Amino acid sequence: MGPAPAGSGMYKRVSPIRVLNRGARRGLELINENRARNLIQSVIEYTGGRADGVEVTIDGSDVATSRFANNEMTQNQAPSCDRLSIRLLSGRRQIRMSSDVINRSGIRELVDSALAAVSFVAPDDEIEPLAEPESSGDTGSRFDRKVSLMSAVDRAGAIEKIIDQARGADLNASGVVASGSLTHAIGNSRGLFAFHRETHAECSVTVTAEDSSGWAKMVSPHADRVDTEALGRTALAKASLSARPREIEPGSYTAILEPAAVLDLLGFLLWDFAGTSHLDRRSCLLGQVGEKVFGENVSIFDDVYHGEQSGAPFDGEGLRRMRVPIVEQGVLKGLVYGRKSARRAGTSATGHGLPVPSNMGDYPMNLVMEGGSHSLEEMIRSTDRGILLSRVWYVRDVDPARKILTGMTRDGTFWVDNGELAGGIKNLRFNVSLKELLNNVIMLGTSARAAGEETFPAVVPALKVDGFRFTETTRF
Repeated sequence: MGPAPAGSGMYKRVSPIRVLNRGARRGLELINENRARNLIQSVIEYTGGRADGVEVTIDGSDVATSRFANNEMTQNQAPSCDRLSIRLLSGRRQIRMSSDVINRSGIRELVDSALAAVSFVAPDDEIEPLAEPESSGDTGSRFDRKVSLMSAVDRAGAIEKIIDQARGADLNASGVVASGSLTHAIGNSRGLFAFHRETHAECSVTVTAEDSSGWAKMVSPHADRVDTEALGRTALAKASLSARPREIEPGSYTAILEPAAVLDLLGFLLWDFAGTSHLDRRSCLLGQVGEKVFGENVSIFDDVYHGEQSGAPFDGEGLRRMRVPIVEQGVLKGLVYGRKSARRAGTSATGHGLPVPSNMGDYPMNLVMEGGSHSLEEMIRSTDRGILLSRVWYVRDVDPARKILTGMTRDGTFWVDNGELAGGIKNLRFNVSLKELLNNVIMLGTSARAAGEETFPAVVPALKVDGFRFTETTRF
């Protein structure tokens, strides 16, 4: 038996605040900077001279999640966890081991286990020595006290307002509201130490009707960037506007992609901007550094210091992250590097190394795509015949070498006719080349932080593109 439709009366209306799991409590306070420094030092001291070097990473999270579905509160989870990871270097061998038992006995057991295991690891002639100390960059405060203090009751209050909107329109709302804090610290036996903390606020809303749906999502360190009521209104409006969708023929169309859709497509290019992907000859942009690869109106860089970004200003080995121009006016200008890939390429590290050891090596974590000045409304008004995509989902690589992706539209796909939205259409499957798409950009919106499902949040604009290929229709 499927879920009862909204307004059916099958479910008694109960306030989300009243159905909270009152046994769910916040965990212990996360590790602060002083304790992180002391813990790292205790690992180094206990290891003593039994290894050639030791690197210690600490990650903590107390992000709590409140879920709702079918216009009812369903779950509240409030975990709190600190995790310690050590990397030992012994001759030409290295090993990484982790544990969430962060006390005297737990640390000693972890170090002893790593010392015993490292001798069984295959030798590696490309091991980099531990990173030397350097000053970290300044991202400004990414810790919002309002987010850190948000309780289960606060989240339930936000959810109640979303549900009230949906019930008022006789629709169903589901989703997640989350809040909490994250900490990240790294130190090593050469004296390096870096610490970062930030808050995490998140809201994802899906509103469903009999034959349509709408979705909206935002993730940010800052409470004022996650407007739960506005996200609820957006999801509700999309579900309402896309009701009674009609079917259109597959083919190539002008497409308007909202930022969430742009993000979840661009995410498949990120590793192609990493030095290791080029050194291992696995990038779709192999051998094209210095060449024009996209349209002249496309510029992309990686910048952890951008005001709309999140994350620590240091990488997996503690190196300071640099702002890296990747694409300038369509030309592939540069790549991001960790220490190992930089040495192999004969260049300088940019502070984008992943925790070692890593097969991927490095990764751009803070994508920013420069935007333009056009609004979404202007894109629609300037389109005689096209399709507006709210988001994409279930996106997969069809041909990684040519960066051809397949996926589907979802939660608000609209027909644009003579400069106006002409109602919802049934979802479509697409096959597109990202390289071709970024050579066919007609208009760009203003860049802003966006959140999706296929990759982590980034700063991207809405795009209007030519020749977006839809291959088949769906039944919904």
